[in-house]
Amino acid sequence: MSLEIRVAVPDDAQTIFELIRGLAEYEKEPQAVEVTPAILRAQMESAQPPFECLIAFWAGTPVGFALYFQNYSTWKGRPGMYLEDLFVQPSARGHGVGKALLVLLAKICAERGYGRFEWAVLDWNAPAIGFYKKLGARPMDEWTVFRLTGESLHDLAKVSEAQSPQSKSP
Repeated sequence: MSLEIRVAVPDDAQTIFELIRGLAEYEKEPQAVEVTPAILRAQMESAQPPFECLIAFWAGTPVGFALYFQNYSTWKGRPGMYLEDLFVQPSARGHGVGKALLVLLAKICAERGYGRFEWAVLDWNAPAIGFYKKLGARPMDEWTVFRLTGESLHDLAKVSEAQSPQSKSP
């Protein structure tokens, strides 16, 4: 069997969507997926796509993906890479697909002069945590991820100027 990894193009939007759904099912949150293939395609066709994506094929069949974007480290004074999603279909695990995706992402980081490569993993996902540690990644135990979404995000955005310092949105 052969492994091929390539950069995703807009025509891959449906494949990316199906892999996102697979990841959501694995993480026990299939109902949380709001994106559609049309949204993904439009974003990938935009002048400044909000993400980049690699797709892994095993014997010609899509079996995994890595969706990532550039972030920035103020301490390093350089961009970095944030891996939003890494997923390999359960049937393709154990064949080096995940490692190959991460190796390629590390090469991209090195080629672009990025200062770091980071991602989050669910604390219950022991197989992934063990896999990442074997590759030399270390957990950032002293950090806690915070997120605003949905109603909380909109509520904060509606705070009146009387309640917050004078500022204008960009």
